[in-house]
Amino acid sequence: MELRVLQYFLAVTREQSISGAAESLHLSQPTLSRQLKELEEELGRQLFIRGNRRITLTEEGMILRRRAEEILELVKKAEHEVSLSDETLAGDITIGAGETDGVRLLANAAQMIQKEYPLVHFHIISGDRVTVTEEMDRGLIDFGLLFGRIDPSKYESIQVPCKDRFGVLMRRDSPLAEKKAISPEDLRTQPLILSRQALQDASLQAVFGNDSEKLNIVATYNLLFNGSLMVDEGMGYAVCLDRIINVSGESSLCFRPFEPEVEAPLSLVWKKYQTLTKAAEKFLSKCQEWTA
Repeated sequence: MELRVLQYFLAVTREQSISGAAESLHLSQPTLSRQLKELEEELGRQLFIRGNRRITLTEEGMILRRRAEEILELVKKAEHEVSLSDETLAGDITIGAGETDGVRLLANAAQMIQKEYPLVHFHIISGDRVTVTEEMDRGLIDFGLLFGRIDPSKYESIQVPCKDRFGVLMRRDSPLAEKKAISPEDLRTQPLILSRQALQDASLQAVFGNDSEKLNIVATYNLLFNGSLMVDEGMGYAVCLDRIINVSGESSLCFRPFEPEVEAPLSLVWKKYQTLTKAAEKFLSKCQEWTA
């Protein structure tokens, strides 16, 4: 399978027509049609459903589109890294992170790197633990900022010198807002809004113990901003981390920590045995000063 043919395939998925893709690629329609037919024959699968007005993907076609995008992104990244001069520190550093105030530490390290090496560029991709680890395993991101236990057989890591605390985001006019801190018992019968990650890791059990399966979960969120909108509309109480949603000033929301306090340790993670670029090595060296 040639990279050129994958580019042709993605052009067709983007344009949803042979004619439109052929025009954007500066190819004749018969040439492009032949290349696609040969690709389907090579894979032994039908990739397209050819309609009168547009082309749609089969299930196999959707799988190939996702993988083709990843492959071409990796090739682009590799070409960029190889083309950099040995004398100049430059390049892109991509970090996957959930919503946490700990990103401030990464931004501080990035800012110090860019002062000395202005050709180094940083990219933060938001996502939960599952998304970040998958992207890291595929080589699409360099580092992940993750909560909780890290698998030492797969990843290297350093502890980030900050800990986020769990608590509850609620409306200021909620009955529980009168409390300075919230106990797990206060939420046993309340409508709860939880993050998708909380349903997948041990954070719920850390707060509620073995009763976590009996909770009244009315909604979930991936990004807390969306969760905060559900809270503001009166859907329930969001279990979340502190310092993500601004609740100061005239905000209609407030945050109350759990009592006893529940903290979430944070780690900067990268794939074991991964060959880092010079820019990524410099960034990691700066972050390792946290534990010096």
